[in-house]
Amino acid sequence: MSPPVTAAMLYDLVACPHRVTMDLYANPAERDKPNAFVELLWERGALYEREVIAGLREPFVDLGPFAGDEKERRTLEAMQRGEPLIYGARIQADDLLGDPDLLRKEGAGYIAGNIKSGSGEEGPEDNSKPKIHYAVQLGLYTDILERKGLSADRRAFVWDVHGREVPYEFRTPYGKRSPRTLWEDYEDALHEAQAIINRSETTLPAFGAVCKLCHWYTACVKRLKETDDLTMVPELGRSKRDVMYDRIPTVTELANADLDILVTGNKTVFSGIGPDTLQKFRERAKLLSTKGAKPYSHAPILFPNDDRELFFDVEVDPMRDICYLHGFVERLRRDNTTEKFASSFAEEPTLEAEKKAFAEAWAYIHQRRPCTIYYYSKYERTIYRALQKKYPDVCSADNVEELFDPAHAIDLYDVVRKATEWPTWDFSIKTLAKYLGFSWRDTHPSGAASIEWFHRWIESGDSLIRQRILDYNEDDCRATRVLRDALETLPVISGAAA
Repeated sequence: MSPPVTAAMLYDLVACPHRVTMDLYANPAERDKPNAFVELLWERGALYEREVIAGLREPFVDLGPFAGDEKERRTLEAMQRGEPLIYGARIQADDLLGDPDLLRKEGAGYIAGNIKSGSGEEGPEDNSKPKIHYAVQLGLYTDILERKGLSADRRAFVWDVHGREVPYEFRTPYGKRSPRTLWEDYEDALHEAQAIINRSETTLPAFGAVCKLCHWYTACVKRLKETDDLTMVPELGRSKRDVMYDRIPTVTELANADLDILVTGNKTVFSGIGPDTLQKFRERAKLLSTKGAKPYSHAPILFPNDDRELFFDVEVDPMRDICYLHGFVERLRRDNTTEKFASSFAEEPTLEAEKKAFAEAWAYIHQRRPCTIYYYSKYERTIYRALQKKYPDVCSADNVEELFDPAHAIDLYDVVRKATEWPTWDFSIKTLAKYLGFSWRDTHPSGAASIEWFHRWIESGDSLIRQRILDYNEDDCRATRVLRDALETLPVISGAAA
């Protein structure tokens, strides 16, 4: 008997269809050990769910203590009685199986809801939208309710970490330019999951940002290397690989491809991939395929000539919605012997502590101006914009925009993507700095690990854990400095793909 389609399966499928295949059919012995950060996510999610339910002021039926067929039977009985709110439900129809956190009666039927320890939406505040990986889960529950004749409407909701009820309207188009709906996204995910289950669709591993937290990471990376997979080319993701696969399935073949055959005018034979992008991918494939290949720039890279430089990195716990650390490595006149590390640490996971750390960091920066500030990716700017909105008495919105003015604040990730090429699988600061010979003191450095350490420090107050967080942040800042200096000295290859 085939396994049912579950909400967890659809959630994983949105990030990586191959994970669904591996979970269903791969040898369990190939799984990596559980990632501490992923375990923390589950722990925090369960804790937040319990806190929300404990704080409910309205009556509800609690089915949490039950499991399996008994839970499903009790859920159906509760709906038949017309209970206004059901917690810990289990519903099933055909090949679909769902465990919604909540079922709420509205009119003659029910709508489903989930409790999430993250935000119920994604994107900027003025253009936020439902999260697709939440939507496919809620779509499954809604579909089951419809098939059983128990649905109030094709909509659902999320109770998120901010205490909001975020509606998920499955009939509403995304916008005037896109008539597509969340229901279509759900149906596409459902059909793909069913095809993977019945093996009418074969999936392939693909390298991406989500891979490093997955329990199949080691197994998939081994397969990617063995097959010389195209997704090892930076920014050539799964969708582009799949478009190119029938004609160019490997990195080596892409490196040796004749673009004259593949390009006509301003189009290529690959839908959604233009000539300039294809040429850029070929140049990157050449670097990966050439033993001893070195990085290069398309043109000389010049940075501001201020005497003082700050290399800047923040650490954020998204589960608590708190920026807990601002770190800086300061250097004078590009002399590494003058380097020193400074930090502002939120000593408690509270708004008061977060504000104090932000104010201290803001004062630190301005006491050292004029200077050039270096950071990696737009994340720091995004966080400072959010902090300013939370604590407008620390600085104004205009102050933040001026601080990140490109005239004196340099996003090195932007420089890397637009002006350079590297013989690496990606352009993360960890990958590039390690390629340049830099070593983190910690054996498993990552932003996710830092969040897990912060959680353990809050629980234990262990000063060694606190220092581990600071050391990791300092190394991130120093890695940014290492990259900045390397970028300035890269050889220039004119005529290479930009």
